[in-house]
Amino acid sequence: MTRFLFIVCLTLGASSVSAQQQPGHDACARDVTRFCRPVMNNGDGAVLACLKQNRTRLTKGCDKVLTDHGQ
Repeated sequence: MTRFLFIVCLTLGASSVSAQQQPGHDACARDVTRFCRPVMNNGDGAVLACLKQNRTRLTKGCDKVLTDHGQ
């Protein structure tokens, strides 16, 4: 879940330096914004559940990040 918090932080406007330090983890930022904005303030568990519910609509990059992290 902590890796997922990073995605949420990017969506909420974390610095680009953080994004450069963890390449690939910003792959879901756009998907979180598009599909999960209503649950962003409910914690990373809610965002993760939202992304899973929208799995077929996610970008390939975000889908890969989820798969790579066992989701």
